[in-house]
Amino acid sequence: MSQESKYNFKFEDLKVYQKAMDFGELVNIIVRKFPNHELYALSSQFRRAADSIALNIAEGYPGSDAQFIKHLNHAIFSANECVSCSTKARRRNYINFEEDEENRKLLSELTKMMSSLRKRIKERNTNP
Repeated sequence: MSQESKYNFKFEDLKVYQKAMDFGELVNIIVRKFPNHELYALSSQFRRAADSIALNIAEGYPGSDAQFIKHLNHAIFSANECVSCSTKARRRNYINFEEDEENRKLLSELTKMMSSLRKRIKERNTNP
């Protein structure tokens, strides 16, 4: 059981951030079964793209709405990159269809959540 920090940052309360953190940890486990020759290639790329989702949400959160939208866009781009990494991993037989399908489901959920958040931010700026 992990301990809870007594220091909380507001972005950590966002469900999309929590799901993005979970996805990054899942990818970290998945790539461990990739062959060694992928260590600095697909394994690294997949991990970096997966981690980038949560990192961009956190980085953009305290800034202006325009900055947050920009970082949400980067997080969405990283999620799309993860789709491609997962597909490559399946095509190279590093993961099976079901694992790829689960990745795609989680990434679809994350992307929808980020798009919805982005839309709400834009709407609050046009309807003060």
